[in-house]
Amino acid sequence: MNWRSSKESDDMSHKRGVLFEIPNGYGRFLLDMLKPVEPADFNWLLADGECYLVENGELSDENLFPQDPQVMTGEAFKKRLEDARYYLIFADLKAFPKDGHPEDVSTYESYMKSSCELIVLTADSSFVTIYCKDQKKLELLYQNAKDCGFKRIEYITDHNDARTGMHV
Repeated sequence: MNWRSSKESDDMSHKRGVLFEIPNGYGRFLLDMLKPVEPADFNWLLADGECYLVENGELSDENLFPQDPQVMTGEAFKKRLEDARYYLIFADLKAFPKDGHPEDVSTYESYMKSSCELIVLTADSSFVTIYCKDQKKLELLYQNAKDCGFKRIEYITDHNDARTGMHV
């Protein structure tokens, strides 16, 4: 006999990711939110983004990421995030094993079949969605979001995932 309530059953569904809100301002929020996964351990497909560097306290015209989709090594990606303050408007970032083949994934199903380990989507300067295949790292990403003081943190599960595409 199953003694769990339906609420408990929903809580036990497969966790796909985490979503939360970051402050709408200048900072190093990508570096902060990715602390538990070590960005240097992956190659990153920078599919799309608008994220402007901050120089001398002012927004510059220079984008943190290249305009054309490209793959950046984890070391270069991490260094870029560490060396710069920026204003994040939107980003579509996908992490692959260093020996994997970076490819754009467009649906959750294609993501699960791919070698992509992590998807980071940000929109409207504040809204972050992170998909992570590794459940232990996902728990750490959730706790890290709480530790960073981010707002409206919740898990994305099989039951509440309304996203149809893996893009911003």
